[in-house]
Amino acid sequence: MTALDFQALAMLIALGGGLIVLLLAISFRRNHRLAQGVTIVTLLMALLAAGWAADAAPRAVTRLLAIDGYAVYLGVLFVLATLVVTVLSHRYLHGSRDDPEEFYLLLLAATLGAVTLAAADHFASLLLGLEILSVALYVLIAYPQAGSPPLEASLKYLVLSGAASTTLLFGMALVYVATGSLGFAPLPEPGEGGRLYVAAGLVMIFAGVGFKLSLVPFHMWTPDVYQGAPAPVTAFLATVSKGAVFAFLLRYLLETGVLVDPAVVAVLVVLAVASMIVGNLLALRQEHLKRVLAYSAIAHLGYLLIPPVALGLTDPGLGVEASLVYLGAYFAMTLAAFAVVCVLSGSAPAEEADHLRHYEGLFWHRPGIALVLTVALLSLAGIPLTVGFIAKFYLFAAGVSAAAWLLLGALIVGSGIGLYYYLRIVFAMTRSTVAAEGGLPAASVSGRVTLGVLGALVLLLGVYPAPFINAVRQALAGWSG
Repeated sequence: MTALDFQALAMLIALGGGLIVLLLAISFRRNHRLAQGVTIVTLLMALLAAGWAADAAPRAVTRLLAIDGYAVYLGVLFVLATLVVTVLSHRYLHGSRDDPEEFYLLLLAATLGAVTLAAADHFASLLLGLEILSVALYVLIAYPQAGSPPLEASLKYLVLSGAASTTLLFGMALVYVATGSLGFAPLPEPGEGGRLYVAAGLVMIFAGVGFKLSLVPFHMWTPDVYQGAPAPVTAFLATVSKGAVFAFLLRYLLETGVLVDPAVVAVLVVLAVASMIVGNLLALRQEHLKRVLAYSAIAHLGYLLIPPVALGLTDPGLGVEASLVYLGAYFAMTLAAFAVVCVLSGSAPAEEADHLRHYEGLFWHRPGIALVLTVALLSLAGIPLTVGFIAKFYLFAAGVSAAAWLLLGALIVGSGIGLYYYLRIVFAMTRSTVAAEGGLPAASVSGRVTLGVLGALVLLLGVYPAPFINAVRQALAGWSG
């Protein structure tokens, strides 16, 4: 290990160091604000360290990690999302019967795992990052009350995620038998020896990844876990957790060269189309906002598979750029939607503002909050002047360049269906003048500020996306893939 290696690992070192400091702080003094403060400082230090790491990129640190522009960009995205979740968590956890300090410890651990996944270039580092992320999520989903529904959601995620991780691990073993390497090395061409092991291994790897990303038909756990988990944890699960797994998938597809195989592209097309159509259709009759967002996430992860298909058929640069732009946009609009749920919810699962009746008349009593939720929902639908429109435009460009007409057709149909249930929520906020006021807690100052920043970001990146797109292109210029 050289000085440049440690510089490249600056983000991971900052997160790991902050994790240790927080652990010691909790050991000496239990204080909710202190734990949150240490977590925020750690995340800010990680953001500062990202610039230092970018100066050393691209760099392979041992055979396990590739610190490049791609990893740094995604690491910054994950840390920013965790920062939002940390700010939103304080009021939500306040008044919990359990000590909430461990919540922030687990949140930092999960973020460390996600950043590790973004840089993983080897099956060993992939498994390490994935398990750090997953084990922390098992406990986070059961916070802050050790009762149903959070505990039920945690147990469902634990059992099914364990099965998915086992499937993924078996797939890695089969690929290792064929290649003799645990690194993301090019796989044997069709007709070469060991191809049968590779095919079986890829099927298992895609099945494991499909579960983690909630792709159809591996999506059954998603609405129950989204609804049962605390709102801040659901926001983290919907963004950081899924983004980290997609980061691994995209790097693996490119570095192993499997996209040249028509069978792999066909599998991605089937998963994408099924997720886009099924996810949107199942969201139509949901009465809980978190379940609507769960099925919406299934559809959006289907949209996110369009660029990888384009990678296998045309210019890889456009496909990767579209993936990173869409992922950044998805983070912004999803966090904005879940931030509204967090701000309007109490500290117990029964006090969450999850049912659509909680939002009736919201425009008349909380116009600012209603406006942010409206902007987030319109962005998820891809309406112009929001970042969602820019992101979907990239998907269309990638799909057209690859002549992926089936995917584009599914995208259009899915977006049309999605527009209905997003506008259904907006209509509910204008329908009554009395229902929404009762029982909803007052928004904290930090909650209002966070909502304002996220809402403005969704609009600003839709009106003036150039800095965001330039940041993505700069990240790709320093990618080692």
